[in-house]
Amino acid sequence: MREIILDTETTGLRPGEGHKIIEIAAIEIVDFIPTGKTYHQYINPERDVPQASTDVHGITSNFLYDKPTFNKIADEFIEFVQNDTIVAHNVDFDIGFINYELQNCGKRSLQNKKVDTVTIAREKFPGQGVSLDALCKRFSIDNTQREKHSATLDAELLAKVYIELLDAREPSLDLKQEESPQAQEHHFDISKIQNRNLPPRITDHEKQLHAEFIETLGEKSIWKKIK
Repeated sequence: MREIILDTETTGLRPGEGHKIIEIAAIEIVDFIPTGKTYHQYINPERDVPQASTDVHGITSNFLYDKPTFNKIADEFIEFVQNDTIVAHNVDFDIGFINYELQNCGKRSLQNKKVDTVTIAREKFPGQGVSLDALCKRFSIDNTQREKHSATLDAELLAKVYIELLDAREPSLDLKQEESPQAQEHHFDISKIQNRNLPPRITDHEKQLHAEFIETLGEKSIWKKIK
């Protein structure tokens, strides 16, 4: 199963107020394992980046001046995402901005299945902190490099958090194998039969043949010494 871990950075909180995407990052995972395939792009929003936003992610208008606009990168982004499930922390925020940008350049909105890690975390840990930093701390994921928000780093951290939330880590090698129900049904305690006096299964005729064979081995045969 292919899924896309997604994160964006923006000039503000609401696309309806004219805010735009300035960074987008996506990581491909298949069956909960990162494949190494990623997508990343800084984007010129064709507007100023408010200082309050720069304080969050550190991205300035000057830095974005020579970056491509969203309409220039839309097709390559859609090609990377395809129709697969999109996983994000507060997924409606990211998808809302992306669809706003897609509509502005005359493209169809994303209809992909969405997974919100905030919702999963709230259901799993009710009443507790569910920010990305809080979940990294809970799962002992190193986020010391996260001094400011970064779509690339946040997507990498979220991929790890998502796998932990679903308890989908690759199982460690465990040499202690559990018995199947079928094996347990036929399990028996050998101690119960170790001290039992089982009836001999050799016949009198076989005893006679064995005695005759021993006689042919001579007086020094070890069988002569066994009583």
